[in-house]
Amino acid sequence: MAFLTNDKLVIVGAAGMIGSNMVQTALMMGLTNNICLYDVFSAEGVAEEMRQSGFDNVNIVATTDIKEAFTNAKYIISSGGAPRKEGMTREDLLKGNCEIAEQLGKDIKTYCPDVKHVVIIFNPADLTGLVTLLHSGLKPSQVTTLAALDTTRLQSALAKKFGVMQTEITGCATYGGHGEQMAVFGSAVKVAGRNLTDIIGTEEFPEAEWEQMKKDVTQGGAKIIELRRRSSFQSPSYLSVEMIRSVMGGEKFRFPAGTFVNNEKYNHIMMAMNTVLDETGCHYTMPEGTPEEIAKLDASYTHLCKMRDELVTLGIVPEISKWGEINPNLK
Repeated sequence: MAFLTNDKLVIVGAAGMIGSNMVQTALMMGLTNNICLYDVFSAEGVAEEMRQSGFDNVNIVATTDIKEAFTNAKYIISSGGAPRKEGMTREDLLKGNCEIAEQLGKDIKTYCPDVKHVVIIFNPADLTGLVTLLHSGLKPSQVTTLAALDTTRLQSALAKKFGVMQTEITGCATYGGHGEQMAVFGSAVKVAGRNLTDIIGTEEFPEAEWEQMKKDVTQGGAKIIELRRRSSFQSPSYLSVEMIRSVMGGEKFRFPAGTFVNNEKYNHIMMAMNTVLDETGCHYTMPEGTPEEIAKLDASYTHLCKMRDELVTLGIVPEISKWGEINPNLK
């Protein structure tokens, strides 16, 4: 098998369902022949299964030692937070998982300051990613969060509704915060070449049905918990590995990613934007949409700011004016 790189990839939380699926996906994609499985609980069982799967010419190491795991790491994907359970929102995980993110960032700064890219997927991802970035000392382009799952939920819902393949649903995007406060953009969507805006409000797709679909998309994670009695693990695993593949120089990532935003409109926040992921990291442009869609994005930003400010109150991050003292890249 030809690998994209020989650089070390670390999967944090590798003993869990998301982490173990990420390991297998990364190996099946042929990303690297140097992969480390880290978890505070032993991931040796996962490593053994991967070896027994017959992946050739790959060095698979499992460890509970953070120094061993992160030393010489060039890429990291972390699912290493508490999972969301039935009845919980992503926000319910705020304090505990952001404390985990704070330590993750500090460990990156200590053991692998030369890491090329970090993908954060444990919830609430917008905030855990922001905290990781702050304490890691990395550049904003080097840390991204999983936001694509919202877009793929919209794409799949439309594909099911109209009986077409998901590839025939183009222009899908959700921006802002990952979760119930996200902004669903439908103005650029095409259904097998037809403008979605021309279909909404017709007998084929009444306005009320579209509004319900948008609501269902924003609550897609809760629906998976209802259906499977556990939080999503296969879809976030796959999409996060696609993200790291793109920054390794592989196939282009197809969906929006969560990224650090600090411009004239949005201030020191992590949120889904119109992004490009490549070997130089993550780069974004502001989403374009209808006035109503932009208003939804603004509301999502406001919600994220409230959670970020709660982290200040909890003492997990200092006031924004002091962020540059911890990470000069965030001045």
